[in-house]
Amino acid sequence: MNSYFERRYVITAIFITIAFILLARLFYIQIIDDRYFLFAKGNVLRRTIIYPARGPIFDRNNKILVQNVPVYDILVTPREVKPFDTLEFCRLIGIDKAGFDKRFEKAKKYSPFRASVFEKQISVQLYAPLQERLADEFKGFTVQARTVRTYPDSVAAHFLGYIGEASQATIEKSGGFYRPGDYVGISGIERSFEEVLRGQRGVRNDMVDSRNVKKGSFANGAYDTVAVAGERLISSLDIRIQKLGEQLMRNKVGSIVAIEPSTGEILAFVSSPTYDPNLMAGRERGNNMAKMLKDPYKPTFVRPIQATYPPGSSFKPLDALIALQEGIITPQTTFFCPHYYMAGNHRVNCEHFDGVTDLRKGISQSCNPYFCNVFDKLMNVNGSRNIRNTLTTWKEKVNKFGFGVKLDVELPFEYKGNVPTPLRYDRVFGKNRWRSSSIISLAIGQGELLATPLQMANIEAVIANHGFYYKPHLIKAIGDKQIIKKEYTQRNYVGIDAQYFEPVIDGMQDVVDRGTAAQARIPGIVMCGKTGTVQNPHGKNHSVFVAFAPRENPKIAIAVVVENAGYGSSWAAPIASYLVEKYLRDTITKPKAEVRYILNANLLPPPPGWKPPVKKLSKKDSLCRDSLRKDSIKKRKADTISVKPELRSAGKKNKNDTVNKILAYQPKRREDE
Repeated sequence: MNSYFERRYVITAIFITIAFILLARLFYIQIIDDRYFLFAKGNVLRRTIIYPARGPIFDRNNKILVQNVPVYDILVTPREVKPFDTLEFCRLIGIDKAGFDKRFEKAKKYSPFRASVFEKQISVQLYAPLQERLADEFKGFTVQARTVRTYPDSVAAHFLGYIGEASQATIEKSGGFYRPGDYVGISGIERSFEEVLRGQRGVRNDMVDSRNVKKGSFANGAYDTVAVAGERLISSLDIRIQKLGEQLMRNKVGSIVAIEPSTGEILAFVSSPTYDPNLMAGRERGNNMAKMLKDPYKPTFVRPIQATYPPGSSFKPLDALIALQEGIITPQTTFFCPHYYMAGNHRVNCEHFDGVTDLRKGISQSCNPYFCNVFDKLMNVNGSRNIRNTLTTWKEKVNKFGFGVKLDVELPFEYKGNVPTPLRYDRVFGKNRWRSSSIISLAIGQGELLATPLQMANIEAVIANHGFYYKPHLIKAIGDKQIIKKEYTQRNYVGIDAQYFEPVIDGMQDVVDRGTAAQARIPGIVMCGKTGTVQNPHGKNHSVFVAFAPRENPKIAIAVVVENAGYGSSWAAPIASYLVEKYLRDTITKPKAEVRYILNANLLPPPPGWKPPVKKLSKKDSLCRDSLRKDSIKKRKADTISVKPELRSAGKKNKNDTVNKILAYQPKRREDE
């Protein structure tokens, strides 16, 4: 009896334990673990993402630069597909049968019961005839509306940037905001202002049965959300001079940057060669990008902030300002220009003989010896033994102009250029083994000095403002709110007193009025500028011109760089003058033939590895060429006077006389050769 009595308690305890375990498991499933709830919810609910339209982008005068155009993604649920005319379907959406099979297999592997993207970005033109037949003839296929970018004027591709599908890294970095298939800004303004432009996605929840057939809205739409379009952006760009700048730079390599000195707003942002931004939208974006990446002229390279060049003679006014501030020179200080400057045993040539030259003449005539003398005095103000510290101090003063440092414009991947340090020359010459003559190329903006076109334009804004600049920026307003950031309204002083700018500006005005850029003069507008012919070890010199206008109350500061174009006065200066006049007057008074000459000029350098084609001569031409060569050899032999034998046998004593006599008997050439 006792053993049975004890068993009863054991069995009861087992049942209680099992019941407790079941209750605990049920509690965990129902309350703590939400996986099964999500599984059940997933079997009942279908969430459809409603994608918002990205915010449009306008120029400073509210001219549209970027807007949206509707496209449609074709979705497929493989289990719901019924037999249909596959070839007709392929024709309607613009794919082939092999492409159809590949896409359908991919969809089945993803899920036979869930919709997945079959084909992306079907245009309105393709979707219109498909829409009427989709529900009846092509069961299992549905459509999801999207938008992509379109560019009405096809300008400012590097400024605006482009969008593309979010990468896995972007999705992970977003903390769950982005999902596969979402579009994000990849470059330009689209990237920098992604959070403003992207808007907020909406969601629609539908109930489905076990066969995935929709049964209506879930909870009467109580949990649905509406898509919110992105904010519109008002950029600082002026589409008038942007379009003109891109036209003038066609078939040329280089850049144009224009800034409003009184605000720091960027008016023009031209990178050439450029591309049609519409090529980066739509179904062919990947193919178009692949072609551009193979282009030897790098049309995707953002030259205004990524290309770096020696500033050349456009740097001379900056050096003059530092020398004036330090009391090294006055406007009346003169140096003699004998057509060159000797830096030790190195000769720095000048384009012309300037004679006695003061500051104003030195700037207007771009006199190399004048500024070499100025730089030499700057570097030796503390003695030649202290040149390392002097160069460091000079570098800091140059950096204050925004030269050799990032200006932090609202675009990614900006380069800072370069202003060399003493360590650079220690590596080249050895520590304490270099002097001002070793680095004299800095005096004329050559050597290790490197600047972006944006930095060159910003220096002109500094000179126009007599000693300060506002941080260059690209956006004026977001939505209805003007952008008033402290950094955009704060004056950045460069450490030069305002009084020293007038003599430098006098020289820059003479550059345009009667100096090296006289052909860029605009009647009725006082423009102050500086030409630059930048030495290029890889080919023809670069043409550079920087300027601001008008002299009183300046409205525009500009920098133009045309690679492999020669003198700054030949190409960069005329291009700058056209843009300045267009901005200030909305017209160009120069003769149309002159403008057309610039527009039609092709200055593209030969691509790397290019060799001129070798013309294959015909048999007749080849025989003629060989005959001419034989005749030429015979003529040269007949015209050559032989050296006399007695001269060859001259002894050692009269060796010098013999050599002189031999040199006197030079072969004669016919005058027609």
